[in-house]
Amino acid sequence: MRLNKTALCLSIALAGTCSTMALAEDAAATKKNTSIAEAVLDGKTKINLNLRYENVGQDNTKKDADALTLRTRITYETGSISGFSSLVEFEDSRNVLGMDDYNNTLGKNTDYSVIADPETTELDQFLLQYKQNSFGAKVGRQVITMDNHRFVGHVGWRQDRQTFDGVTLAYEPIKDLTLDYGYITKRNRIFAEAKDIDSNDHLINAAYKTSIGKITGYGYLLEVDNDTTNALDTYGVRFAGGTSVSEQKVSYQLEFAQQSADTTAKSFSANYMLAEIGTKFSGFGMKLGYELLGSDNGNYGFSTPLATLHKFNGWSDQFLGTPDEGLADIYASVGGKVAGGKWALAYHKFDADVASATVDDLGSEINAVYSNSFTKNYTAGIKLAAYSAGDVGADKYYDTNKVWIWLNAKF
Repeated sequence: MRLNKTALCLSIALAGTCSTMALAEDAAATKKNTSIAEAVLDGKTKINLNLRYENVGQDNTKKDADALTLRTRITYETGSISGFSSLVEFEDSRNVLGMDDYNNTLGKNTDYSVIADPETTELDQFLLQYKQNSFGAKVGRQVITMDNHRFVGHVGWRQDRQTFDGVTLAYEPIKDLTLDYGYITKRNRIFAEAKDIDSNDHLINAAYKTSIGKITGYGYLLEVDNDTTNALDTYGVRFAGGTSVSEQKVSYQLEFAQQSADTTAKSFSANYMLAEIGTKFSGFGMKLGYELLGSDNGNYGFSTPLATLHKFNGWSDQFLGTPDEGLADIYASVGGKVAGGKWALAYHKFDADVASATVDDLGSEINAVYSNSFTKNYTAGIKLAAYSAGDVGADKYYDTNKVWIWLNAKF
């Protein structure tokens, strides 16, 4: 039978001698093991339940769609030991009460309108992370977001959230300067595992905070790993912040990016622009903005495949893929508080960047939302989207109405 150093020393100690060094080594090992156990036991568990009804009606041949789904997300994160910790998260989405008259994007009920919430059970996140002083790293399946989600986001509105397999690094070499890098090998999209994509993506983002806003420079180099030529490279600069003008608070965003898309047959290029200004007056928040996803002479539209697309260009999701003619979105919104909750109204006017003989007016949309949190655990809300098609409605876009009613619980 092998004796550890402590047992051996105790035996020798009966004869009057013992190595205090051996005793210290065993004590350190015991302390280390205890710390690992404590890190696991000191972890935190979170549960998020999202019950949502969605209705979609379109002025086309598709039947109106109805879905009642429950998304359950369970997250466990360990405590930290020497800067290391781990996180595991499971996500499940189920139809409730048999209300599943909708096209779930996976070949079911294709005669109905699309509601992109298929039933699924997934390992949503599973990662090892390290954070010490000004440096952090994550390895594994994880949520990744950049800036305002326009280029990289988690698509959190859908029941099956988007995550990524890969490595992310974050470093703050000096105060107010942050450098972020991500390498993605798989895009775990919102359509269950059936439509996940192997990739070879590089995300580079550098940001510096000033007294009036944050300046960000970025490069997103994307490629689907399918042995074809499909590189999508985007480089841009962004400035977002706020200040006070004569005691009136003003917020703003300015952004410009250039994109090149290489395919086996041809290469394309297009530009992106964003200009937005906002303020608050008498309890109301107001914003006015212009967003352009440019076109390459009507042959290609600026693309953001990793974005939280539902956040942009109207909630009816007409433009999840940019038209080849590009998309110009002039929008305005107003919001405030009432009856303990928050409300907002928004209007979008859509036009082609490069008009053609058949595509110019891409329609308009009205959005409305009201949500209310009661106690610290529950939120309920209702959300509406009404899209009116322009001069291409008969070919691709149709008048569309969507309604969501939800109840969310967090523990």
